[in-house]
Amino acid sequence: MTNLKRLLGASALTLLAFTLSAPNLMAQTWPQRTVRFILPLGAGSGADIGARLLAEKLAVRWGQPVVVENRPGGDGIVAINAFVGAGDDHVLFFGPSSSFIAHPYLHDKLPYDPRDLSPIARVSSTLVSISVPTSLGIHSLKDLFAAARAEPGKLNWASITGATDLILRSYLHKSGLNMVRVPYRNPVEALSDAAKGRLHLYWAAYAIVQAQVQAGSLKIVALTASEPTKLVPGVATVGQQGYPDLTFDGLVGIFGRHDMPNSWRERISTDVKTALADPAIQARLTASGQVVAPGSAADFAASIEKQRAALAEVANVLGIKSATQ
Repeated sequence: MTNLKRLLGASALTLLAFTLSAPNLMAQTWPQRTVRFILPLGAGSGADIGARLLAEKLAVRWGQPVVVENRPGGDGIVAINAFVGAGDDHVLFFGPSSSFIAHPYLHDKLPYDPRDLSPIARVSSTLVSISVPTSLGIHSLKDLFAAARAEPGKLNWASITGATDLILRSYLHKSGLNMVRVPYRNPVEALSDAAKGRLHLYWAAYAIVQAQVQAGSLKIVALTASEPTKLVPGVATVGQQGYPDLTFDGLVGIFGRHDMPNSWRERISTDVKTALADPAIQARLTASGQVVAPGSAADFAASIEKQRAALAEVANVLGIKSATQ
């Protein structure tokens, strides 16, 4: 009987030790199966290029396939719903913060819980541009807004995200400028109209307008980045031109479930940072109009909160209340 008690006691201790070590064991072996990156943008976008470059590198590092799924539409809501609905810690949201930070001001009720988008790793900052048709003969923001003031209601504009849309609306409101907003379901249509001179101000990622700029159909009059960059020679930022209220950084990164273990987040963040140190990946991202800006979950969260605070001020100017208040 004594031997039996000793055996049972030893078994219990072994089971307890295994139970206590299981979370650490799982953290060390994550991922245990295919990882999915769900993107709110289509193939060929800056975020898509970054996701696919990282997917290839991380698949080797993790020993598991990393699949990129494009779910464009609904200003990011289609992709967010797919990510949240998966309920899977191997499914991650990969995209710009502009895909969702404006949602509380654009919807009376959010179709998802904002807490479900928990920052894991910052990847890059997409260069965002303000461009005009070359045929308009405008070379700066000052010229553009002077033309808008001289002929109220004649010039129009379009922006491809809810966040930048609100920022420009706020500026026009404060400045007393009358420019007509043109809503587009498909950003490609806006690009075509801008190139043909039917759209006068187009606020979009540099990667989207780059080909038309090189073709001579569009001219970039400003970049909205908070910091100057040499990636687009000869083009000043909105801040450098005296329009700091139009500043907006295209933060891109990876998000996971709010209940994902910190050890997993740290591993993903560290591995992403290691992958982004590859000169070949940096060159490809730079060519697609992105500034490589790796950061931890805390870095990424702080950057997003700064954007949220700025957008809250914008919404206040427009008299818009947040759905999350």
